[in-house]
Amino acid sequence: MSRHPDADAVLDAAALQQALQTLPHWRLHDGHLRRHYRTAGWKSTMMVVGTIGHLAEAAWHHPDLSVTYAEVIVKLVTHSAGGITPKDVALARQIEAVIGWQPGLDPDSPLEGTPDDPRLRHLKYD
Repeated sequence: MSRHPDADAVLDAAALQQALQTLPHWRLHDGHLRRHYRTAGWKSTMMVVGTIGHLAEAAWHHPDLSVTYAEVIVKLVTHSAGGITPKDVALARQIEAVIGWQPGLDPDSPLEGTPDDPRLRHLKYD
């Protein structure tokens, strides 16, 4: 049982639209909260899948993934609740924060980020 009292409550249309404002690359599609990540190829795809797998297992909330050579599609829905819940939104935010992290864009970070060279990039950022 979740410590959050409304964790399994299906979000209404207004709450979903509000959540999507904080997740600009996520969409509602076929009853799922969905995100499409483009990668530079197989190794990069596996890094994305492994990262999402770690986050999902740590959260004990598991998305559906569609994986091809250079893309990963993440679909979140709380099957037991029959819709999108705060759990789905929270996991989407965590995935986005980790997968979308670009240290080179953070002026306070000493990390440079991936060099601007297509041979070295692993994710095609939106």
